[in-house]
Amino acid sequence: MKKLIALTLATVMLFALCACGGSNGSTVLDGADANEPLTKDDVIKYMVVSSASWPVQDDWKLFEYMSEGSGATLDIISVPATDAGSKFPLLFAARDELPDLMAFDMVGGHTKYAGEGLVAFDDLEAYMPNYNAWIESLTEEEYDVVVKNRKRADGKIYYTPGTGREGRTRMRAWLYREDIFEKHNLKAPETFDEIYEASKTLKKLYPDSYPYSTRSFSYVFDLPGSSFDKWWQHGAYYDFDDEEWRWGATEDTALEILTFYKKMIDEKLMPADCVTMNSTTFDELVLTNRTFIMPHLQLRIDHYNQLAQNENPEFKIQAFVPPVANPEKGVAMMERGDLEMIGMSIPDTGNPEGIANAAQFVDWMYTDEAMELVSWGKEGETYEFVDGKKKYITDETGALPNTLYGFHTYGSFCRMDPEAAKAIQSETTLESGSIVAEHQLPYYPVTLWLDFNDEEQAVIDMYKTGIQTYTQEMLTKFMLGQEPLSNFDTFVDTLNEMGVEELLATYESAYDRVK
Repeated sequence: MKKLIALTLATVMLFALCACGGSNGSTVLDGADANEPLTKDDVIKYMVVSSASWPVQDDWKLFEYMSEGSGATLDIISVPATDAGSKFPLLFAARDELPDLMAFDMVGGHTKYAGEGLVAFDDLEAYMPNYNAWIESLTEEEYDVVVKNRKRADGKIYYTPGTGREGRTRMRAWLYREDIFEKHNLKAPETFDEIYEASKTLKKLYPDSYPYSTRSFSYVFDLPGSSFDKWWQHGAYYDFDDEEWRWGATEDTALEILTFYKKMIDEKLMPADCVTMNSTTFDELVLTNRTFIMPHLQLRIDHYNQLAQNENPEFKIQAFVPPVANPEKGVAMMERGDLEMIGMSIPDTGNPEGIANAAQFVDWMYTDEAMELVSWGKEGETYEFVDGKKKYITDETGALPNTLYGFHTYGSFCRMDPEAAKAIQSETTLESGSIVAEHQLPYYPVTLWLDFNDEEQAVIDMYKTGIQTYTQEMLTKFMLGQEPLSNFDTFVDTLNEMGVEELLATYESAYDRVK
């Protein structure tokens, strides 16, 4: 039987480890069977999250190509995204129903089980030569952007790094109504003074409008933060230039932002409820000519244009170069929010053969062959050449390749051809893409992915919620004029007394371990 001797040895080692509690009860493989190719008799139970927007279909070409290329047989188990949060903890608690491979839909999912319920790729080196060769091929900057954010508190990786798409749906962007600006001979603002002046002009032309608007704390404060101070965020953030951790709300930059927002709100150039505004209300502002400058997500370009252009063909939202507020510290760039969330993890099922098969499958996903198949599929079946370029073949409904074939969905790739990511975007989004990509900060905010050990987490639990809550409450009050800006220094003193220094020391400790 395939792999019999090696797996028998691994099983004996497993029982020995479980009996003595070694290595936290994790399964250990010796790698003796690592060079044996997968065959159709190797059945890999693969659990994937099914989005409501593109529900998983058993007959997707994607799964056919994955099985064909890797050699294994994939047994696809789909879990609705709405059920994943409750389903996964039960699986890891019982463990007897864990699949061989899982696709989480966001970084936080795998973080919860790393070191306890998952197997580290670092411990499967013998089974993953293509993965390791790909890691070695990366430049230092590529490694920092693509791989470092996958490291957990123990310095190991439990979640496949993804490249080629880089979470394009989550790219932040400065958006504006290009058609309205052109109609009134206005230029896209290059400074925050110009935002203010353009907003005043537009308010006169559209009295019921709030010319500048966005929603949620992240978009109100963090997205524009770089315009004031390169790496600034309202909470904990890492300054890559000065190599130190800071709490943004304690800095003068916070006061500069608050001063600008208070002026905009007082003059009704910006809605007062921006930090609490729901998406429906915001959409209504955008679609009824009541807001015209909006830092938000790049993907909203197509969303709004498609909704509005049937009734108003002139309607056009486009990205523009980020404006600068403080020329001494700010930059024409924005917070990088495109951290790729999609990836695969290998659960520690206690079954050495299943773990070995899953590792070899993941390893195949890093080959050039896999990148081609999971990006495009096969010529004549899922794509064709048009004017010398690959183009997805669609049906009479014009369905996108994610719903039609399974491409671009959760757990569908490790490496993707960047051209395939562009192929599902509209011309307007592609036009904005160069603007957005060229004006993103080079690194993701460390807080998006940083992991803590038990001791560090205890400090986080002690301080963070209280400090974060007080920070956001007071920033909102300052912005709305419910608290005078003259009390800003008192606010900073209170934050320091609440333990900001201790909290930041914990972030520094965790980051020093993996940077």
